[in-house]
Amino acid sequence: MPHRLLVIHGPNLNLLGRREPQVYGHTTLADIDARLQTLAHTQGVALSTFQSNHEGALVDRIQQAADEGVGFIIINPAAYTHTSVAMVDALSGVAIPFVEVHLSNVHGRESFRQHSYFSAKARAVLAGFGARGYEFALQYAIEQLAAA
Repeated sequence: MPHRLLVIHGPNLNLLGRREPQVYGHTTLADIDARLQTLAHTQGVALSTFQSNHEGALVDRIQQAADEGVGFIIINPAAYTHTSVAMVDALSGVAIPFVEVHLSNVHGRESFRQHSYFSAKARAVLAGFGARGYEFALQYAIEQLAAA
């Protein structure tokens, strides 16, 4: 049975490609997901993706991941990075390792974007690599699962 991974995209990421392209680039969320699916397929892992603008739906999806046997989560909490104790608690509750991903370099932006509730619990944090950050995170997750 192949390793199972889950990519979670937080609020407003459905607008990628048209929302502030000078910050987030021109790549759409569909482009990111398609690239990740291709990479996962070539590595022999099963990958699911999920996007929501609603915190409760994201919490529910994290909890569902445990029942599905997901071994690793890649998450871009987006705006919930700075506000969602509920999502961090869900990740802690399911005890699935995760990587936190941000398209932009959040540390070079507004001060409120520089604090993450997720980083202290994440296995790794990638910021500022644009869409490639997801690919780096996927490769890391696959390596971690293979080593386990």
